[in-house]
Amino acid sequence: MAWGAPARAQSSRVQALYDLCRRTFPSPSSAASPPAPPPASAVRAISSLMDTISPADVGLRDDSLGDGGGGHGFFDSTFVKGAARASRWAQPITYLHVYECDAFSIGIFCLPTSAVIPLHDHPGMTVLSKILYGSMHVKSYDWVEPTVLASNRQVKLAKLHADDVLTAPCPTTVLYPQSGGNLHSFTSVASCAVLDVLAPPYAEDAGRICTYFNDYPFSSFSSGRAKTVDSPDNYAWIEAINSPVYINMRPGMYTGPTVQVSPNFTCCIPLYQSWSLLKKMRLRFPGPPIITDEPRSIKQCVRAARHQYSSSKFQCSVVDVP
Repeated sequence: MAWGAPARAQSSRVQALYDLCRRTFPSPSSAASPPAPPPASAVRAISSLMDTISPADVGLRDDSLGDGGGGHGFFDSTFVKGAARASRWAQPITYLHVYECDAFSIGIFCLPTSAVIPLHDHPGMTVLSKILYGSMHVKSYDWVEPTVLASNRQVKLAKLHADDVLTAPCPTTVLYPQSGGNLHSFTSVASCAVLDVLAPPYAEDAGRICTYFNDYPFSSFSSGRAKTVDSPDNYAWIEAINSPVYINMRPGMYTGPTVQVSPNFTCCIPLYQSWSLLKKMRLRFPGPPIITDEPRSIKQCVRAARHQYSSSKFQCSVVDVP
């Protein structure tokens, strides 16, 4: 198991990212009124900072989560049986939670070679993504407005925003609620890790639910506005789906520098937050199990994480796992 530099007590780039996001992204005033996208200057500042973050800055090395299986702290040893039961699926994508509040979240997706995160959306959200290492194919769309429906099926027209392979080091990408490729899919060309900032994060009660889609060539369906499309190759029909059965995700333990939050701030431990986010994503599909062990074992992981983080400078509360 290979890991990068240990967490440092002094200020880190992760801490700087948290501080800048805290100043930039306000908490939503209500579920019915999502926050407006931040000013372009603020997004550029966050993007520039994320451009400087390396795998070592978040406790990873390029080979730490490679195709050989890698390691994610005590999580692997605790979930050996669960992993064996899910062996018929591809190697799992691992999510490492760094921080989350109502205004924004910071986390890392680690993908083995050929892993896929299917086409999905980010309703009312601004998302910044930085590839820390490896290569990834990104395909993204934005909805055509006003909405265009196919004449014989409930599919909507979208315009292609990007269809590229990105290899680290490369600039941070940004998507917005209605532009920048709000619907995107990831396919790892080589083992890779992606640092994500979501503002605000997914929240079912606020209507920010992760929906998955299939895309079809423009020629697959007809529309009354078909003749107005100048370049058919730049458009696709998008259909919402319930169950992308080939997703296999698991939470892992983030071991990079601890984010120092405001005094007396109470937050959940990173492993539980990772589990919580994946449970939100699971709302849209039954698929193969994301959490592949019994609730009792998950609780044991939570207790182990509480012990590991007992020396943290922030107050750490353990939320019981349903």
